[in-house]
Amino acid sequence: MSKQNINDSDKSDQTGKAEKSSQPNKEPSTGNAAVNIKDFGTSNLPNLAEDSNIHCMTIIGQIEGHMILPPQNKTTKYEHVLPQLAAIEQSRQIEGLLLILNTVGGDVEAGLAIAEMISTMSKPSVSLVLGGGHSIGVPLSVCTDYSFIASTAAMTIHPIRMSGLVVGGPQTYEYLNKMQQRITNFIVRHASITKERLNELLYNTSELANDVGTVLIGSDAVENGLIDEVGGLWQALSKLKELIREKKVESN
Repeated sequence: MSKQNINDSDKSDQTGKAEKSSQPNKEPSTGNAAVNIKDFGTSNLPNLAEDSNIHCMTIIGQIEGHMILPPQNKTTKYEHVLPQLAAIEQSRQIEGLLLILNTVGGDVEAGLAIAEMISTMSKPSVSLVLGGGHSIGVPLSVCTDYSFIASTAAMTIHPIRMSGLVVGGPQTYEYLNKMQQRITNFIVRHASITKERLNELLYNTSELANDVGTVLIGSDAVENGLIDEVGGLWQALSKLKELIREKKVESN
C-alpha cells in the first residue's frame, strides 16, 4: 500500500471518530450500565452539576469507631468522614454542607468527633434526619446550623451503653457519667432543648420495654427543641441555599 493511501486511511478514521464524539451520548456503554446496575441498581445515574456549590454527606447505618464492625453491618467509618470535612472546609468551590442521617448510633467518641468538626466549620450546614437519628446520631443531627427531620423519622434518646469488660466499682459509674455529660452538654449547646428536659427524655422508664429513654417521631423532636423544623430534601436544600446567600452578604 502506498504512503498516500495510508494517510487517506488515517484521515478517514480520524474523521469517523470526530463524528462519533460530536454525537450526543444517548445510550450508556454496556460496561458502564452493567457496573451501575450491580452497584446502584440502575443503568443511568444523574450527573451532578459541575458548578454545584453544595456537598452532600451521608451518615448511614452504624458509626464505626476504633473497632472494626462485622462485614454484614452497614457502617459509616469516621476515619473516612473526618478528612472529607477538612477538605470541604478548605474547598473554594464548596460553599455549603448538606448532612443526611439515617443512623442507629455507634461509637460515642467517633460520633462526637464528627459532630464537633461539623459544628466548627465556617461554611453553612444543614442536617436532614431520614429514617432515624438514634443515640449518638442525636448530636450529629443538631451539630449543623439548621436541622430538619422527616415527618416519619424517629430519634431514640437514651443514656450511653458500655460493651465489653465492666468493672463493678464507682469508677465505672463516674466514667459513664462523664461520657454522658459530654453528649448532653453538646446537645444543649446546639439545640433549643433544656438540660432538664433532655434528662427527662434520657431517663424515661415508661416508653422502651428493655431500656430507658424516649422515641421522638417527626414533630415530637421539633416540639421538644431538638430539631428546628419538619421537612424533607427540598426544604433542606432551600434553607442551605438561603444560609449560603446570607454568608456571602456578610462577607461583602
